[in-house]
Amino acid sequence: MKKLKLFINNQWVEPEGGKYFTSFCPATSEPLAELALASAGDVDKAVQAAKKAFPEWSKMDGDKRADLMMKALEIFRTRKQEFAEWEAKDVGKPLNETVNVDLPYTYRAMEYFSNLGRQIRGNVIPLPGRAAFCYETYEPFGVVGSVIPWNFPLHIATRTICPALSAGNTVVLKASSLAPITCSMMGEIFLEAGFPAGVLNIVSGSGSVTGEAILRNEDVNMVSFTGSTEVGRRCLKASSETNLKKVLLELGGKGPFIAAKDCLVDDAVNSLIIGFVFMQGEVCCASTRAYIHKDIYDEFVTKLVRRCNAIRIGEIMDMSTQMGALIDENQFKQIDGYVQRAVKDGARLLCGGFREMKPPLDKGFFYRPTVLEVTSNKLACVQEEIFGPVVVVKKFEDIDEALTLANDTIYGLGATIWSEDYRTLIRGAETLNAGIVWMNTNVMSKIEASYGGNKQSGLGREGGVVGLMEYLKCKNNVLYMGPKDNYYGFTE
Repeated sequence: MKKLKLFINNQWVEPEGGKYFTSFCPATSEPLAELALASAGDVDKAVQAAKKAFPEWSKMDGDKRADLMMKALEIFRTRKQEFAEWEAKDVGKPLNETVNVDLPYTYRAMEYFSNLGRQIRGNVIPLPGRAAFCYETYEPFGVVGSVIPWNFPLHIATRTICPALSAGNTVVLKASSLAPITCSMMGEIFLEAGFPAGVLNIVSGSGSVTGEAILRNEDVNMVSFTGSTEVGRRCLKASSETNLKKVLLELGGKGPFIAAKDCLVDDAVNSLIIGFVFMQGEVCCASTRAYIHKDIYDEFVTKLVRRCNAIRIGEIMDMSTQMGALIDENQFKQIDGYVQRAVKDGARLLCGGFREMKPPLDKGFFYRPTVLEVTSNKLACVQEEIFGPVVVVKKFEDIDEALTLANDTIYGLGATIWSEDYRTLIRGAETLNAGIVWMNTNVMSKIEASYGGNKQSGLGREGGVVGLMEYLKCKNNVLYMGPKDNYYGFTE
């Protein structure tokens, strides 16, 4: 069994207390690796290493930083299959997904932000009277603490650490204790690529100890957190109780999906299924509330149920498998609890709603894609994030009603609208309160474009130029060039 220590200051070190925890495969329950259980003291060592490395790294030419990242990418690509297999086993998702989604997205983040980091520019600001030369520069914050979830460890880690490093920050990375293996293994890549000691440090452990220590450390200047809204609130509070850190939050969602009466039904059905079944529905921007026009409702729902029942759930290392296992028993209980409560509250179960128990699937928590029909927008299954392969469907009569229903939520991450009328699409995009609106597609997230939410779905944006700039602070520089500066008229 693999054993992974803490990666601090370019060294693999034992945790202070000598304790390790085991990461299990959600699909088979087999133990995969032992990982160091970091204490607050271990986190501080990582932070101090990052703090010490910051002055040299931040002043390094952007091209040199980019060249190092491209070297890491080159090494990473030679180990694609190895990392894809570990990612699949640690998360419980199909190997087909890690090979074709997770790793390509990881590589693109490294490439994109490396090249973008070569082009960080300032601004010259014309001031009235021409008495001063004013220019703005952008500088890194310092030590960035990155706390990421278990659903896309490599993708979300690189979406965070690549812009942070490219901008000249140093990083302390912590992955979820439920899927920490591949993030810890990344230390091998950055070490071989020749990154200076302390630039990237990787710690593993519980959120309550290790994550909390990052949030409360006075030498951490910025925190990037991806996870639930509940934990995001705690992050915001904890990060303000020492020094006042910048906090970047990508939190929960309850994505609406609108199918107008003129949409291409077959395509829209397929799009909705991707929206709530991909990664077992354990995705923040998942489409979990489907509002279907009454004229196409019966056809749409019939096809939706039939295709959901055809999804291939199986052994995750089989490349033909389309859906894997939930991350653990707690997640299963949460999801199934929502479904059972919904039925008691009056929702109609159209398909799914149960765990696959046929061997060997009985060793993991494989949950069938589930469709619930509702008449009220106020049920818990409609308003609260379930974080599993569950969608609720509801009829609407006109587009105004659909848009109102779609915005009736505390969340505002992703929203989807399908129509063959560009006027409907544009109006929908303008009206939907979400950080991302997909028109005639779904859950399309590319590293070149911004990603993030409104309302209780987060603060700030990852991805694209906007995402890079989140990791830079603006400085206004003013050089006075006018006549003698004697505002008070002194004569002596």
